[in-house]
Amino acid sequence: MFIKINLPQPKNNHTMKVIHYIASIDKSGGGTTEYMRLLSKVLKDVTSFSIATGLSKEPIAIEGVQIKFFNNKMTRWFSLINEYRAYLEEECPDIVHINGIWSPQNWAFQNEAQKLGIKVIVSPHGMLEPWILAHNPIKKKIALFLYQKSALKKSLCLHATAQMEAENLQALGFKNPIHIIPNGIHLRDVKKLKEKYGTKKMIFMSRIHPKKGIELLLDAWRTSNTEGWTLEIAGSGEEEYVISLIQSTVDLENVHFVGPKYGEEKWDFLRSADVMVLPTHSENFGIVVAEALAVAVPVITTHGTPWEDLEIHKCGWWIDLSVTNLEKALFKVFNAPTMLLEMMGKHGRDLIVKKYDIKTVGKKMVELYNTM
Repeated sequence: MFIKINLPQPKNNHTMKVIHYIASIDKSGGGTTEYMRLLSKVLKDVTSFSIATGLSKEPIAIEGVQIKFFNNKMTRWFSLINEYRAYLEEECPDIVHINGIWSPQNWAFQNEAQKLGIKVIVSPHGMLEPWILAHNPIKKKIALFLYQKSALKKSLCLHATAQMEAENLQALGFKNPIHIIPNGIHLRDVKKLKEKYGTKKMIFMSRIHPKKGIELLLDAWRTSNTEGWTLEIAGSGEEEYVISLIQSTVDLENVHFVGPKYGEEKWDFLRSADVMVLPTHSENFGIVVAEALAVAVPVITTHGTPWEDLEIHKCGWWIDLSVTNLEKALFKVFNAPTMLLEMMGKHGRDLIVKKYDIKTVGKKMVELYNTM
C-alpha cells in the first residue's frame, strides 16, 4: 500500500511528498492495517494523498481516500520491481515510509527508493521484538543476513511506537536515530462510552494467533472460579488453529468464540464487556487496548506490551504473562466491585483523550517528516 502525502512547506513554497508502503491493506491484517487506516483518516484532513496496495481478500475502505490496487502475488513479488521504480520516478517523493519488515515487497520498494536517492523511514511495527525473533528463527536469520538488516541500517531513521520497542531495536545493534511516536485511535470513531457496568462479561478481541496467548488464558479460566462470568473471544485466524482452540473449550460452557468484529459492531462488542483481556506474548502497541480504554472498559494485558500506563493511571492490570498471573488477575476482576470497574474505565478514557488521540499522533508524524 502506498499513501501519497503532500505536506506544505511555507518557507520555500515546496510541497513535501511522502509515500507510505505496506504490503497489504486487508481487514485481517490486524493492528498495523488499523493503524494505517487511522493515520490516513487524520492526515487526509491536512494533506493530499492517495493509496495503492496489493490485492487483498477483504480490503478496508477509507472514506475520502483513493486506493489503487497492484497485482501483488507473494510468489511473484519480484515482477513488481519495475512497477515500483516507475511509480517512484513518476511521483518523485521526498520521503518513503516503509511499514513492516520481512516481506520481500517491503524490501524491494525500499531498495528502489534508495537507488533513486529518496530518504527512507522504516516502522518495524513490533516485527523485531524478542518473541517474534524467537519464532521461525532460521527463516528470520536468513532474511536478516540476505537483505533485512542492511535495509534497516540504510534507513534514515527508525520509527518505534514505544520506548520498549526502541530499546529492543538498540539492543539489536541498530544505531539509526529512533523516533518514538505511539499509535493512536480516532476518538471520532467512538460514538458513545460504556454506560452499564456489571455485565460480568470479559472479552478478547484481536487476531487469533499463537502469539496472543489465548491458550494460557483458557488454562487460567479453566482453573478459576468463573461462576456468573462469560468469556467471549472475537477475531479471525488460520482455520485449523481456530478450530483447535474451539475444540479445546468443549468443557467450558461459559467460553464462546464469536468471530471477527468490524465497524460499529466492534465498538458495541467492546462496550458490552466489563473487562477486555489481551494475554499476548508480544505487541509493539496493542491498538485494541487503546480501543477498549477509549470506551471506558478496563484492560488486562501483559509486559509484552508497552502498556505500563494501565498501572500508572489505574485503569487495568499489567502483568508478566503466565497462567498463575492470569489467574490472579481474573480473581481481582471477579471480586472487584462494579463501582471500581466503572472508575477504572473512566480513568482509561481520560488517558486516551490526553495521550493517544490519533490527531496528536498525526501532528508528531508530520513534525518528523518536516525535520527530514
